[in-house]
Amino acid sequence: MNIFPERVKEILRAVVEDYIFTAEPVSSKAIASRYGLRVSSATVRNIMARLENEGFLAQPHTSAGRVPTDRGFRFYVDSLLELEEPGKCDKDILTRSCEKQQTVEDIFTQTTKELSRLTSCAGLMFIPRKDNFIIRHISFIPIDRTNLMVILVSNQGAARTKLIKIDMEMSRIDFDRVSSYLNSVAVGLTMAGLRARIVEEMNNEKNQYDELLKKALSLGGMVFQCTRGPDENSLYVEGKLNILDQPEFRDDFERMKKLFAAFEQKGLLVKVLDKSMEENGIHIFLGSECMIEEFEGLSFVTAPYGSYGEIYGTLGVVGPVRMNYSRIVPLVDYTASLLSKVL
Repeated sequence: MNIFPERVKEILRAVVEDYIFTAEPVSSKAIASRYGLRVSSATVRNIMARLENEGFLAQPHTSAGRVPTDRGFRFYVDSLLELEEPGKCDKDILTRSCEKQQTVEDIFTQTTKELSRLTSCAGLMFIPRKDNFIIRHISFIPIDRTNLMVILVSNQGAARTKLIKIDMEMSRIDFDRVSSYLNSVAVGLTMAGLRARIVEEMNNEKNQYDELLKKALSLGGMVFQCTRGPDENSLYVEGKLNILDQPEFRDDFERMKKLFAAFEQKGLLVKVLDKSMEENGIHIFLGSECMIEEFEGLSFVTAPYGSYGEIYGTLGVVGPVRMNYSRIVPLVDYTASLLSKVL
């Protein structure tokens, strides 16, 4: 495609953008009349036929116009896309959703909702798995004689709580000393790292004879029981109905059922979102590139958020491949930069 003349690229851009806004196959006549390319309908038709032969366009029906293929969309977003700066109103809405006086969970929820509303897609927010949770502080709050609330605070300020049952007598001073010890070994470790450290300490013979240390390690072990596997609360999804209201899906009942089922399987979404945590910057995944059949016909626009070179998680939107990338890509990028400053 790089060796194609600019006219061919202009026509591909026109076909893609016309299809984005009409959701209808695009005719050569429409391109010739709407986009001021100063070429005849016959010339446009010949170029569109060439693009079809190259796999950038497809013709759904013999008498219909043409639509971009995933290959056509991929070239468009990589080489032809012109981004629109988010308007002040959109920026203000997203900024309010990230205000610092809110809890971290409220920020995630509100930001995901606003991103969905502004893009008319489904909004996504992926919070790091527990094993990526970098510990800053651990606190113990006794509820009664047999129940203990454990609060884990990450280095980004997010808090996780867990209620555990205890079968040992401990005073308030004991809890304070246990907390002090666990904090001395936990700070800066991930959940998996601390779990491994506790197991190592439990196997250390010299620790078998210190009663308080044994209690600390026992409590630590209870905290990290059953913490393996994906955290079901690590993924926020808002605005799924925005997708189903698109022309591609709303008249196809079977497709709608498959999409609903796919969105209920959070692991499928996490597979896609996990990819964008590998490096900074915007990521655009077309459905066919995800290698997940359920997401065929959809695109993901995502961006990681974090600070000081560390990626905390990722956010974005999912919608039809025929989404308005010019508007959506900058909104996702702007939202990621806001979260990176707040968290």
